[in-house]
Amino acid sequence: MAEKRSLGKELTKGIIKENPVLRLVLGTCPTLATTTSMESAIGMGISAAIVLVCSNIVISALRKVIPQKVRIPCYIVVIAAFVTIVQMLVKAFVPTLDEQLGVYLPLIVVNCIILGRAEAFAGKNSVIASAVDGVGMGIGFTLALVVMSAIREFFGAGALYGHAILPESVPPMTIFILAPGGFFVFGLVMACANKLAEMGGHKKAVLGGCKACPMAASCEKLAAGEECKEEG
Repeated sequence: MAEKRSLGKELTKGIIKENPVLRLVLGTCPTLATTTSMESAIGMGISAAIVLVCSNIVISALRKVIPQKVRIPCYIVVIAAFVTIVQMLVKAFVPTLDEQLGVYLPLIVVNCIILGRAEAFAGKNSVIASAVDGVGMGIGFTLALVVMSAIREFFGAGALYGHAILPESVPPMTIFILAPGGFFVFGLVMACANKLAEMGGHKKAVLGGCKACPMAASCEKLAAGEECKEEG
């Protein structure tokens, strides 16, 4: 029962408590670039989630084999292999999505969410726990993209998933699909997520040292009674 409860927490923590985009502030570049429409946001979220789950499983399975000194290059090779597979599948079966995502699809290789989970979790935990962590973080990443893209597409193009919603007499506010609008929506959704996490009893994501970090519970340095020297 303890293992089930633990796996349940690993699955759900990525939605709000440790949401990779809204709480850990990772993957900001693809988040802002692919949330101009719901279609591209869902495509990016699912693609990244698949790579995240698969790479977590492989890295966890090899964690005792990979030498400590070359773990990061090894992680990148594993991640790049799965990104290549996903990109080839997208090009073959969903070419329009491949055109929409453009360079951001292969750039999943350097997405700090995926590499961060490999370093912080998959390299230290079992295969099952790492797979569940990947699923949870993938869901959290996709949900964040969907919420942001829905707001930006609705106000910026008067549509949702490519279908017009607003009447022609109501002009869309195109700034929402531009960079300034992306940052505005990002900050708004992040503030809401932070408030929900605070209401749920989780620590507020502020610059207050290591103990204020949402990932403090899984940090080896804090467990050893230390703190990072690069405090804000």
